[in-house]
Amino acid sequence: MPKNEKNVSAGAKYGASQIQVLKGLEPVRVRPGMYIGSTGTQGLHHLVYEIVDNSVDEALAGFCHNIEVTIEEDNSITVQDDGRGMPVDEHPKEHIPAVEVIHTILHAGGKFGGGGYKVSGGLHGVGASVVNALSTHMIVEVARDGRLYRIEFQRGKTTKKLEVVGKARRTGSRTRFWPDPEIFETTEYHYETLYKHLKETAFLTKDLHITLEDRRSGKERKDEFRYEGGIREFVAETNAARKKIHEDIIYMEARGEDKEAEVALQYTDGYSESIHSYANNINTTEGGMHLTGFKAALTRVCNDFGHRMKVLKDSESLSGDDVREGITAVISVKVANAEFEGQTKAKLGNPEMRGFVDSMVSENLSIYFEEHPKQAQAILEKASRALKARSAARKARDLTRRKSALDVVSALPGKLADCSEKDPSRSEIFLVEGDSAGGSAKQGRDRKRQAVLPLRGKILNVEKAGQNRMLNSEEIKNMITAFGCGIGKEFNADNLRYHKIIIMTDADVDGAHIRTLLLTFFFRYMPELIEDGYVYAAQPPLFRDKQGKNIYYTYSDAEQEAVLAKLSKKKTKVEIQRYKGLGEMDFTQLWETTMDYQNRTLIRIEMDDAEKADRVFSMLMGDKVPPRRAFIEENAKKATLDL
Repeated sequence: MPKNEKNVSAGAKYGASQIQVLKGLEPVRVRPGMYIGSTGTQGLHHLVYEIVDNSVDEALAGFCHNIEVTIEEDNSITVQDDGRGMPVDEHPKEHIPAVEVIHTILHAGGKFGGGGYKVSGGLHGVGASVVNALSTHMIVEVARDGRLYRIEFQRGKTTKKLEVVGKARRTGSRTRFWPDPEIFETTEYHYETLYKHLKETAFLTKDLHITLEDRRSGKERKDEFRYEGGIREFVAETNAARKKIHEDIIYMEARGEDKEAEVALQYTDGYSESIHSYANNINTTEGGMHLTGFKAALTRVCNDFGHRMKVLKDSESLSGDDVREGITAVISVKVANAEFEGQTKAKLGNPEMRGFVDSMVSENLSIYFEEHPKQAQAILEKASRALKARSAARKARDLTRRKSALDVVSALPGKLADCSEKDPSRSEIFLVEGDSAGGSAKQGRDRKRQAVLPLRGKILNVEKAGQNRMLNSEEIKNMITAFGCGIGKEFNADNLRYHKIIIMTDADVDGAHIRTLLLTFFFRYMPELIEDGYVYAAQPPLFRDKQGKNIYYTYSDAEQEAVLAKLSKKKTKVEIQRYKGLGEMDFTQLWETTMDYQNRTLIRIEMDDAEKADRVFSMLMGDKVPPRRAFIEENAKKATLDL
């Protein structure tokens, strides 16, 4: 034995026997996250998207017009289309039917330059095979050439070979699969999640008819999507509750030999941007070359016409943020041999798409500005106001930047009762409504780990205010300074001083309004706090019931009724206290019910659908009254003060 192995245990040896070889679809089951992102709800729904994308590719190729997606009674999924139907003839190299190759071999498909598809969202040829590998059972039926074929699989392996099971008058493919509970944290599908994705897909594929149906008991529902206007209707719906500064939606498109692009945009009087980018119908949430080209062209054209139309002084120059303030835009490109980053395709990497989109937007937006001077003037004046506001806000923004540790301590707001803990992961801050409740919270808190920042009244509604006005708000400045992580592009989560930001407001309508105002601020200027799970809402009690020496706290009317029914069995009188606000509690009660780590209830604020949240915040917190009134009338009976 060599000297360097003398004291090494057998289990620590590293040789050929330690090298594992995973065959077929085994790698998918061993490392599913590499292929679908996660084994949580996101990955579960990604299975549906992969199968739907294959049908959409048929639509992009001009062969499919209808796609039906069904959540079956047993929570399995069926996807059916009227495309050409997957090939069923024998593969020349694998010597098995092509449909079996598609579902059992990774990186096998008609999307690698073989002439099957010119444009495709399914890049890697792993979609159908991955879904198969992560399903307990999959049944695929193919209608083509007048015959109906069927093949079955279990966990990626063929269990019933392809056979003809009948005649067919139509063409198309039908896939039904059961997600594997051994792989996924949950196998329960969310209708709303599929609804959003399929609606988005329909917007991006003109005239494609998509049907979504839920057949589960008690959840029966059916929706259909078809948009002749494509992404123009996408923009129109997004801006339905917003005040537009020009009514027409600016639309442009261009086609090349192996690529095409289209853009639809419209400006509102809001202060945030809402830009959605797609490549081959895949939502590129991290952008990419097509988005970079769009932004560059938009900024350049606005500066050019801003000077030409005398909206800007010679010394002034609009930034990208200035020209995108209030914009709603959809950028959709189709490209052969798309280069995405990762299987989940969050970012488009094709460098040629930057110049292609840039040229298209530059030419078409310039023509639009020349032909519509009134609309151009309104857009450029808005950008100019954003430029002036940005300049005025610079000094205020500088105050929010994180400096040295010594500077942070000295610059912390006077109302803040900070904690002594320096580890952000063990620190939390309570944003408390009113000085009275703030005083109780400061007395009752755990001074080592809990900081308290009282807020006076209702903070500014940032949906209706520009950044300069927002940064001049004392309450908002105090929060930004206390958090220490900056806002907007200067946000840095590494500098966040507390990993729990807890909104603690009264359990009444005013408290709910204050909570909504705070969430609006976080969503517009610090969305990462919500995305990373740092924002919470406290749940203070509504009632305090005392019977003899026993005290009970209840957090809803239903819970209160249940407790009183139980206590009524005893003859002892029950003293009931209804809390109208946090200020009515002494510090002991506030600690016991709302701040004590062992007894409190915290609700983590989560964001499943950023685009829907964007529309809802614009509708509820913006200037346009009719959409808000319609929403309230429709949902008033569903309202509750409980989170």
